[in-house]
Amino acid sequence: MLKILIVDDEKPICDLIDLNLSSAGYQCTSVQDGLEAIDRIEKENYDLILLDVMLPGADGYDIMEYIRPLGVPVIFITAKHAVKDRVKGLKLGADDYLVKPFDVVELVARVEAVLRRYNKTEQHLSVGDVTVDVEARRVIKAGKPVELTNKEFGLLVLFMKNKNVALFRETLYEKVWEEEYYGDSRTLDLHVQRLRKKLGWEHKLLAVYKVGYRLEVPQ
Repeated sequence: MLKILIVDDEKPICDLIDLNLSSAGYQCTSVQDGLEAIDRIEKENYDLILLDVMLPGADGYDIMEYIRPLGVPVIFITAKHAVKDRVKGLKLGADDYLVKPFDVVELVARVEAVLRRYNKTEQHLSVGDVTVDVEARRVIKAGKPVELTNKEFGLLVLFMKNKNVALFRETLYEKVWEEEYYGDSRTLDLHVQRLRKKLGWEHKLLAVYKVGYRLEVPQ
């Protein structure tokens, strides 16, 4: 399991990120102090660090100087939205820069994108008796292969990487169809219905009123 360190002085933000990334299959640790973050980095190996800029003890830019020689990928997550701040963070060696407030689905997507660049992505996903080999595009349920269309497979991976998160229809459509969503959800709804039927997920893949869908998995 890939390990992620979350460094942010706001505990609710840490908890929100931890909840969503843990649901997506990552092992998360969070700290609220810059010096404590450096101590953690010295003692443990992490696959990715999510780093705020404004921190007690040592700010994110100082910590970035410490991290850079280690070769650990970093995504800045901060309320500092000015272009000069983004440029500074990227020049210091950060792999991405996400401005608060952010959508948790976008956060997960950016985490995956950075980890892919470092060849650290999880290629196998599982929920109950359903397992997915992402690279081979193979789906197995109770030991038997399940044939999915490309769009059904894309939806399945997105749901499995965002377990227990309500995903907006427009997010699902734009991520899987790679087109702008104009409010007509019939195509998406049909694919979700077919996915439910093929996997026996009528009571797992739930509609969320005025939002979209959620893959409900016991914690």
